[in-house]
Amino acid sequence: MKIASWNVNGLRAIMKKDFTESLHTLQADILCLQETKAQDDQVHAALEGVEGYHVYSNSAVRKGYSGVAILSRQEPLSVHAGIGMDDHDQEGRVLTAEYPDFYLLTVYTPNSGNELVRLPYREAWDRDFLSFARQLQQKKPLLMCGDFNVAHREIDIARPKPNYNRSAGYTQREIDGMDNILAAGFVDTFRHFHPDTVKYSWWSYRAGARGKNIGWRIDYFLGSRELVESQVVDAGIHNDIFGSDHCPVDVELKG
Repeated sequence: MKIASWNVNGLRAIMKKDFTESLHTLQADILCLQETKAQDDQVHAALEGVEGYHVYSNSAVRKGYSGVAILSRQEPLSVHAGIGMDDHDQEGRVLTAEYPDFYLLTVYTPNSGNELVRLPYREAWDRDFLSFARQLQQKKPLLMCGDFNVAHREIDIARPKPNYNRSAGYTQREIDGMDNILAAGFVDTFRHFHPDTVKYSWWSYRAGARGKNIGWRIDYFLGSRELVESQVVDAGIHNDIFGSDHCPVDVELKG
């Protein structure tokens, strides 16, 4: 069973960039999308030609902003949007699907923004999101995926020194947020299987960063330890798939 995650930076835009072919390449049983930048009806309309998947989405109140979706070959037992807090749920950042053996959550974590103006909100989000994840994990194992908007360690960013505490996504306060998630019993699947591999999932559109591989690893699959150790057999980053400033990441579970 393969589960993939991809920040598409606009679903309607990426549908014009060989998305269907990329989906075939991924061979995903479940595909989680972030930054759809579309309302729920627009998500379904954009994916109308994609066959074999149940489609679920959670869109922001603000049109053309944020948004997440799940495409699943297997119909989930239930699907829930948001984390149950109105201040956060206006932005359409979380969607959770329940399966027999685990919860699957996709998230588009808020960016701290230019000049780090949104960093205090980001810290509040990190606390409240982790609280929600803990609640789910108490019921059954949880697998979380998406754009967490943080490079966790120096190995996860091409230029750590000039970005540390200066750039959104690589401040100590954001790193602490990821540390807290891992301390709560979640495992970074890519680092679990590839502890020393340098690979990125996002590149700026500026200055040919992707061609030079000046990137960041900010897209993750984080799983409850018991789920990762018993069910997950590998994790990957598909930086050969284009169409967005992010590339897809995935995990493979035992059948």
